[in-house]
Amino acid sequence: MASEKIRLGVIGANISVGWAHRSHLPALLASPEFELTAVCTTKRESSEESAAKYGARMAFHDHNEMLASPEIDAVAVVVRVPNHYELTKDVLNAGKHVYTEWPLGATLDEAKELAALARSKGLQAMVGLQARAAPAMLYMKELVESGYVGEVMSCHVSLIRGGVLERTSGRTWQRDDSLGATTLTIACGHTIDALRFVVGDFSDVSTVVSTQASQWYETDTQRMVDVTAPDNILVSGKLDSGGVASVHVAVVPMSDSGLRMEVYGREGTLVADSDDSPQLGDVRLRGAKTGDAGLQDLEIPSRHVYVLEGMPKGEPYNVGQMYYQFGQAIKSGTPCEPNFDTAVELHRFLDAIRESSDQGRQAAVPTA
Repeated sequence: MASEKIRLGVIGANISVGWAHRSHLPALLASPEFELTAVCTTKRESSEESAAKYGARMAFHDHNEMLASPEIDAVAVVVRVPNHYELTKDVLNAGKHVYTEWPLGATLDEAKELAALARSKGLQAMVGLQARAAPAMLYMKELVESGYVGEVMSCHVSLIRGGVLERTSGRTWQRDDSLGATTLTIACGHTIDALRFVVGDFSDVSTVVSTQASQWYETDTQRMVDVTAPDNILVSGKLDSGGVASVHVAVVPMSDSGLRMEVYGREGTLVADSDDSPQLGDVRLRGAKTGDAGLQDLEIPSRHVYVLEGMPKGEPYNVGQMYYQFGQAIKSGTPCEPNFDTAVELHRFLDAIRESSDQGRQAAVPTA
């Protein structure tokens, strides 16, 4: 397979609903390592529509039929979080490499089981923590590790996103905390993972996990529905390196401010900012060393750009960066990153955040 395209199938390839048509499908069309061989949705009509639009050779409305095909080498699972576990397990049991979107499962136990299964099968298993492939985050991490800021003393990240209080009934399923797709798991998960990627792990945390909007209005049913999913997460803690860190991730009804990540060291400062989550779009990086007049824009070196010039900007871009890494891992046999073990670590960390808030006390962050 070293010189051949990897034949990939996408589960959740609807052309108008979900994450795949916004990111994975356009990214795959611009990824020379892959052939978009098959698409799968829950209905024959939508799968055939997707195949026609994106040029896939095969269309399925039963994922098991797709997994049985010898013409598929790898599969992307790009569906709602509650379905990640069963579908990913089926892909691994079919002997296919897999790229599953984050969160890996609805719970830590689901993630641990999938990681163990991937190891036992000897398959590449990538999780969609795309901030770890964002060029600005890669360069920010490189600068911290090479001593640009010196000893990290403190850092802060905030992500304030728009979160409308009115939505159709097709979008209110995320109000249920037990389904695993919330501001804590998704927006905070991606953002705090980006911070950990850059400056290292936390050793302990004190947190607040809060649901400020306890009801949403369903515009099509004209009723209020109860919300248990958190929408504001505050974290303060210490890093393994000894520095201190704070995090605020929230959705607000109006005038959101986007992302700002700040790292302060004895010898310098780094600041990254964006209009949205670090995995979704362009991130501006600025820095200052001792003696500089102030923060200056930093150019991202080309070594952190893996995709070709034809990769669409915006949501497909970092997904494309991930597909390059996924393809290299499949072809070389070296472990991909971020993988399912990375996902387990993040699930475990988010559980520690929830535990600290529930118990009203500082919580240690477990390492295994």
